[in-house]
Amino acid sequence: MATAAGTSLVFRQLFEKESSTYTYLLADKDTKEAVLIDPVVDTAERDAKLVSELGLKLIYVINTHCHADHITGTGKLKSLVPGCKSVISRASTAKADVLLEEGQVTFGKFSLEVRTTPGHTNGCVTYVLMDESIRMAFTGDTLLVRGCGRTDFQEGNPATLYDSVWGKIFTLPDDTLLFPAHDYKGQTMTTVGEEKRHNPRLTQSKDKFVEIMNTLGLAYPKQIDRAVPANLKCGLQD
Repeated sequence: MATAAGTSLVFRQLFEKESSTYTYLLADKDTKEAVLIDPVVDTAERDAKLVSELGLKLIYVINTHCHADHITGTGKLKSLVPGCKSVISRASTAKADVLLEEGQVTFGKFSLEVRTTPGHTNGCVTYVLMDESIRMAFTGDTLLVRGCGRTDFQEGNPATLYDSVWGKIFTLPDDTLLFPAHDYKGQTMTTVGEEKRHNPRLTQSKDKFVEIMNTLGLAYPKQIDRAVPANLKCGLQD
């Protein structure tokens, strides 16, 4: 069972190719308690199989926000792994077993700090794990590798996103590892220090960032009309 160096944290980064979504499996090697972050319905069986193969007990299936580009796997995983609970922020207005505000999600000896980071959507959160031997944060669509989530639909607001990143993510130590919900160029992770220096949008002033985001002219998300209604009901929960 692969663990992060110097810690009993089990960590796997998984990928769903159609929506370029990363799903993250984290677990305590000793207690076997595990969480999945941002699972996709199309790969839920893969994720459940991996949890079983590693001998883990999946207790939470977690979303960083109500996604528009894929249907969440939380509902399907609840049927595949009886006893696990779905989790999302209360501000998302989506259905789940656990509705979060700022606080913590605990599995074994580890805890994920919940930081509200709206801007891409009202309900976006970032999950931060600060262990004595590793610092990592799961930023969803709020902050991507050298980019950020779009702000032109689903309650998006560029000024709010800018404040979220600089106030809740860039305040973490520079060596904190950052893991996004998506990447489209083959990148898998970044750090706070890298993004503070090299993110082409978020190194700009707030006014310039808002101007950039308001003039991107992006195409309408191809799965949004089926994904958002489903994800407001925890994917296939019902």
